[in-house]
Amino acid sequence: MSRPIKKLSAVKVKQEKNPGYYADGGGLYLQVSKTGTKSWIFRYSRADVLTKNGKRKHTDIGLGPYLSVSLESAREKADGMRRAIANGDDPHAMRQSERAKIASRMTFSDCATAYINAHKHGWKNEKHGDQWTNTLETYAGPIIGKKDVSLVDTHDVVRVLEPIWTKKNETASRVRGRLEKVLAWASTRGLRSGDNPARWKGHLDTLLAKPSAVQKEEHHAALSYAEIGEFMERLRAMDGVAARALEFGILNASRTNEIIGAQWCEIDMAAKLWTVPAERMKMKKEHRVPLGKRAIAILKEMESARHGDFVFPGMRDGTGLSNMSLSAVLKRMGVDSKTATVHGFRSTFRDWAAECTNFPREQAEKALAHAVRSETEAAYQRGDLLAKRGKMMEAWAAYCGVKRQPGAVVNLHSQSA
Repeated sequence: MSRPIKKLSAVKVKQEKNPGYYADGGGLYLQVSKTGTKSWIFRYSRADVLTKNGKRKHTDIGLGPYLSVSLESAREKADGMRRAIANGDDPHAMRQSERAKIASRMTFSDCATAYINAHKHGWKNEKHGDQWTNTLETYAGPIIGKKDVSLVDTHDVVRVLEPIWTKKNETASRVRGRLEKVLAWASTRGLRSGDNPARWKGHLDTLLAKPSAVQKEEHHAALSYAEIGEFMERLRAMDGVAARALEFGILNASRTNEIIGAQWCEIDMAAKLWTVPAERMKMKKEHRVPLGKRAIAILKEMESARHGDFVFPGMRDGTGLSNMSLSAVLKRMGVDSKTATVHGFRSTFRDWAAECTNFPREQAEKALAHAVRSETEAAYQRGDLLAKRGKMMEAWAAYCGVKRQPGAVVNLHSQSA
């Protein structure tokens, strides 16, 4: 004969004040403490837990306080416990497992921080890690930062991206890629399951416009080649390591990261050659730079005051110039970012080579360390045209050394290969 259940009434539960356990049946009890507080208990016997006498020991599982859990709700919870036991499960073990899952849960922000910490040592510089942190905190943080990563879905991802997708698409595209990687990390760690809601192909590409359709092509502001002579005269009149570094970079059409990271072990003064290692190049391919007379003169000037491994040392021992040091030189010269940028001088060189010389296009592209556009061209053009580029860069340095009056006519194709 089965034990009766639902023995308690709502009135009985409400009015009972004497300390003790009051059975409702089926393992459900109302517990009244000595202080008068009331709570619900589910009591059952576990086969693996015995008393000293060898009898099964009762196990109590709390179902919540009376003020928060009604009699009806307590009965529903107890019914769920009984079904679990009937299926061969242990409610106590299930409760511990659930608590362990809750304890191991991580928010999206937790996962983002963990992902960045795990990968930052493999990134080129600290700035890259800062960009990851800043973009995710700025755009994802307010929307999904505190959300359990297992619950982040497509709707959440779209809420993050939609406000900036057409206005700041380049940034939005980076954010999407970073969301995808953080969520993939969470899946690998067993914190979520299912498809990645930030994936593009066959998923978000059906909800958001193609980046190419909404991105506005933005170029770095570049000084006109007709003005480079006057600019270089002013630059050469300036003192300081950063000024010399900027001049060196302009003469060699180099990127900022290549310049500020330059070390003496990369320089061969006898061969007049600078070999930039692959890890500091955008295309991850070693780049050889032929050094002209003025570039060598700058190196000799820096060598005379050398202290450390960096050609252009920073303020602290053992460091190179900061990423913003070259831009700071332009600012001190009164050149705003709408007129010229450090990266823009590469365009100044490229325009000069195309419009004022007969040097072949591939030589200028090699000087800029650009990827070869055509696979056919790449198959046949395997060398780096070092000797020919040396002549071109000497011609560029000579052009930079001549100050021209505003509006002066520049003789096109005044230089030849």
